[in-house]
Amino acid sequence: MSATLVAVVLSLFSAVAYAAAAVAQERLASRTDGAGVLRLLSRGAWWWSVGLNAGAALLHVAALKYGTLTLVQPLGALTLVAAVPLGARMAGRRVTAVEWRGTALTLAGLCAVLVTASGPAPDDVLSVPQALAVAGVTATLIGALSRPGTRPGLRHATASGFASGVASALTQTVTVAATDRTGPLLSGQVVVVALLVAAFAAGGLLLSQTAYKGGLGAPLAVVTLANPIAAAVIGLSLLGERLQGGAAGLLLAGAGAAVAAWGVVTLSRAAPNPVAVPSPPSPSADDPVEEEHPVAAVLALEPGSAAYEPSLLPRQPKPGHLTPL
Repeated sequence: MSATLVAVVLSLFSAVAYAAAAVAQERLASRTDGAGVLRLLSRGAWWWSVGLNAGAALLHVAALKYGTLTLVQPLGALTLVAAVPLGARMAGRRVTAVEWRGTALTLAGLCAVLVTASGPAPDDVLSVPQALAVAGVTATLIGALSRPGTRPGLRHATASGFASGVASALTQTVTVAATDRTGPLLSGQVVVVALLVAAFAAGGLLLSQTAYKGGLGAPLAVVTLANPIAAAVIGLSLLGERLQGGAAGLLLAGAGAAVAAWGVVTLSRAAPNPVAVPSPPSPSADDPVEEEHPVAAVLALEPGSAAYEPSLLPRQPKPGHLTPL
């Protein structure tokens, strides 16, 4: 099995895990509006999302061992593609025509990127000065995007995508350097870059949690698009990665990226805005049943769109009344 194929398969499984984690984060954020970090840490749902993200990250690290940044990072768009069948499964519905169109556009664009970005397993790494320079520039961008202002969800999503993309680029350096048999396993370069990876990975996770407070669709699309942009810039400018086919390959990759971005935006806008209806009457057997969107549970655009879930605990008795034995 070629290194490229291994990287693609690992990226596919990683995307599925990231999609499940994003769903868990969005559902948690919609129910804990304004909650602080300490309150989130006390919730089991938060740790489930962290576990899913951790599993996806391990698969992603393995993919970076066999594939270049320009190959692996764009495949992160498969997260939204994976969210489509997950959402349809949760809702017990079929995938809609809009979702099929968005999925087809995303996959077609990724195939074009895959053809041009295919190459041997990576062997170049970032030096410590390069890693520190990348970290400094990225931290400055994140600080500018995280300032108070309008549309915080999309700005935090952009910052999260940049942080995750840089974390992946630094992770590839750690993976390649640590598995290089010509040097020590824990060299100074590996330790320094690993600390930067931990900082940017944690920052990207917290920024995405903040971005998802307004819903999952648009923020997840921005994260999905910003991530490969940051990684591709590092790979092409600092790691000596090249696209196959020269000028024609560059045009094909650009067209594929544009088509994939179109598909991602289509998928992120697939769920319609929910409309609040006060106390609708119970439908009769002859009335048509209004069907929910297949991925409304996954790409809910409003925090209040989640259906009411009755409590599983028994109702507490009023003061002055005894509970019967």
